[in-house]
Amino acid sequence: MDILSGIFLVIHMIGWAIVLGGALTSMREPRIAKGVTHGALTALVAGILLVGLAEMSGGDVNNIKIAVKLVVALVITAMAFWGDKNQERVTRGFLGGLAGLTVLNIAVAVLWR
Repeated sequence: MDILSGIFLVIHMIGWAIVLGGALTSMREPRIAKGVTHGALTALVAGILLVGLAEMSGGDVNNIKIAVKLVVALVITAMAFWGDKNQERVTRGFLGGLAGLTVLNIAVAVLWR
């Protein structure tokens, strides 16, 4: 179970890296880069699977922390989908918000014990 959890954790982090990298590299010409939506979905699904694996193995899961991370991840995913469908309405502020929420989600994961 530990190996499987480790694999999903790597996939989860790669998904967030795609979202953050895509948002930051598109700041000069505001648009949702290809792959940002897929990265957000990958991170979301991998995170849900990580929590499921932790629950199945009898680990101690902080449900409040997970709920906060889930809400932030859902907002990021919704923003990525909306921006992908409405490319002409994406601004630097929108991309900054997307990047900021991604950093917030990573910070919650690392700093909230």
